[in-house]
Amino acid sequence: MSILLGKKVKIFSLSSNVELAEEIAKAVGMPLSSCDVLHFADGEINVQINETVRGHHVFVIQPTSAPVNDHLMELLIMCDALKRASAKTINLVIPYYGYSRQDRKARSRQPISAKLVADLLQVAGADRVITMDIHAAQEQGFFDIPVDNFMGLPILANYLMDKHLENVVVVSPDHGGTTRAREFAKVLDTTIAIIDKRRPEPNKAEVMNIIGDVKGKTCILVDDMCDTAGTLTIGAKALMDAGATEVYAACTHGVLSGPAIERIQNSCLKEMIITNTIKLDDSKKIDKITVLSVGQLLGHGILRILSDEPLSGLFTYTYDKSKRELL
Repeated sequence: MSILLGKKVKIFSLSSNVELAEEIAKAVGMPLSSCDVLHFADGEINVQINETVRGHHVFVIQPTSAPVNDHLMELLIMCDALKRASAKTINLVIPYYGYSRQDRKARSRQPISAKLVADLLQVAGADRVITMDIHAAQEQGFFDIPVDNFMGLPILANYLMDKHLENVVVVSPDHGGTTRAREFAKVLDTTIAIIDKRRPEPNKAEVMNIIGDVKGKTCILVDDMCDTAGTLTIGAKALMDAGATEVYAACTHGVLSGPAIERIQNSCLKEMIITNTIKLDDSKKIDKITVLSVGQLLGHGILRILSDEPLSGLFTYTYDKSKRELL
């Protein structure tokens, strides 16, 4: 039995990102509990929990990254197993929430898959969802259970502040990311610019115009995720063509599908900064990509949830120059 803050608690990891789960468990101050994810010959998934969870507050760590459907099914099956094993609460830590980009009907006869996934998680037995930089903040309203949407901003901003970059402007790669860029710029105490683009089809982008002054500036492109890297690499080239001296990119989620690594390697980006919400395979590790950990942040969040403390304190930013960190 694991007692933490006077409560029975257990933390499990499924197969998506065990390394991150170990970091989170270490930050919480307890080991990961044991479970096995099994795959039958026909592709069906089964989960075996190897210790009692009766009456426990259970946290399950599983980003629903590629292969998205397998990782999502693991999570749903784990929820069902925990519910049937009489867990007191089932708290899903989903640092990267797959299907979050399908958050609205952009055309006739399209699904809203982000809402469907929310319904599936709740029916499976989830009592709380903890995620990071969900694609659209209003997706929290798809759930009828608490959703804690953590931000990668303090981790990314701390790293960039320590680089002591000069003449900085924060750039949003599209109009939809303006609020995110403005928050980032507020922390860095600088201005923003916006890339006006159109997307003729999924995963393809064309730059139309740059709104704001970037000439002679160090530009930081800020987005919630980098998938095929088309938007960021095209945006970086447009910024350099407009007179920027250097371009960095900072994203919480490094999806990095298809040609992403090749595009980043061959781009004018000085550095791509991501977090480990999604495990970065060895084949995708290149010098231009820097990976920062969110383990401490999520671990501290779990401790605050268990002690019934507000999470807002984790995202109140003041920069301590003597310690060179956001507090």
